[in-house]
Amino acid sequence: MKRILIVDDAATVRMYHRNILESAGYSVDEAMNGIEAIEKALQEAFDLYIVDVNMPKLDGYGFLRELRGENISQVPAIMVSTEAAENDQTAAYRAGANGYLVKPVKPVQLLTHVRLLIGETI
Repeated sequence: MKRILIVDDAATVRMYHRNILESAGYSVDEAMNGIEAIEKALQEAFDLYIVDVNMPKLDGYGFLRELRGENISQVPAIMVSTEAAENDQTAAYRAGANGYLVKPVKPVQLLTHVRLLIGETI
């Protein structure tokens, strides 16, 4: 079973994404900020990260930059944000994101991106 880490400071957003992903058969873990996410990523292997941009302690950009610098198996990450501007997407890709979605994310949109990045057939 594919494992996904949701990194978002909003409990409602984590629950929303968790419900979509678990109902599609994925195993889901959560982190409330980039620091907690780095700790989890160094302890366990995940197949994908879904990362919010604006979080306390360490934001999504900082998390991805730090994650990409670690000597661990690198897997895809989807940045999810309320920011829809092109420069926000550019910053996400520069930090190491493989996809960018604007909140609120529709379930089919989330699952399509997840399946594509994990390499599953749609």
